[in-house]
Amino acid sequence: MRYNELWRMLVQKGYPDGEAKAVVRTLLTDKYGMSMADMLCCDVDEYADADSLAADVARLMAYCPVQYVVGKAWFCDRQFAVRPGCLIPRPETEELCQWIITDYLQHKPLDDDNAKPSILDIGTGSGCIAVTLSLDISGAVVDAWDISDDAIAIARDNVRTLGANVNVLKCDALNPPSDVDKYDIIVSNPPYICQRESRDMSANVMQYEPHTALFVPDDNALLFYRGIARYASSALKHGGTLYFEINPLYAEDMRNMLINEHLSDPEIRTDQYEKQRFIKSTRI
Repeated sequence: MRYNELWRMLVQKGYPDGEAKAVVRTLLTDKYGMSMADMLCCDVDEYADADSLAADVARLMAYCPVQYVVGKAWFCDRQFAVRPGCLIPRPETEELCQWIITDYLQHKPLDDDNAKPSILDIGTGSGCIAVTLSLDISGAVVDAWDISDDAIAIARDNVRTLGANVNVLKCDALNPPSDVDKYDIIVSNPPYICQRESRDMSANVMQYEPHTALFVPDDNALLFYRGIARYASSALKHGGTLYFEINPLYAEDMRNMLINEHLSDPEIRTDQYEKQRFIKSTRI
């Protein structure tokens, strides 16, 4: 079996050419250790057990995300374990992490090398945001919440494997504790896709990724944002910042909601596709 044969099999199942090639490259690189030169010059059978490869290709042809097939995904130059039960990290969320890290480094006092910023990641999933902030912000003390037992187990695996200082806790964002002046930074990439948008989503997302991490009711699109903002309005320290990944359809609604929840100076930023994808605000 050759690389070209494998990706063409996926095209026959409806994958676009570019996606099929990328999926097969990810499988052969991340699971079987093949380089691009290997893929172009060698049979895959030289690197992969035939039965294992056949099972992997069958899962891909059933539209299983390649990250679940290989059991890992790249995020901010690190490999995170992923499996059904947690959302697969997206490139857009890397941009959110970079915004937080850059903001912190720009505002950190130059003479304070012993700072220990307190950070909370709400709806942590695989733990990709929490682990990244822990490892890339020196001294950070990070809590990470999720309500899913599967996600919590996966996040804890990633914390251990990557050596991060993160405390993963089971906590419901809609029923949080009564914390006051606890965190310097709160960040969340909560469920934000309305049910009506699901008809336009791909089979690999709809059939495999956890719907509880994706969808909100059509008539309550800001459900999680509003709950988290209310918590942040007291749990953040004065001057602390709240960051969200958002649905571009509701960017202005988000701005108005944050102001109504007494969080100041909402700033919206676009992602690499020029969509309004992120917002931050500050507790005065």
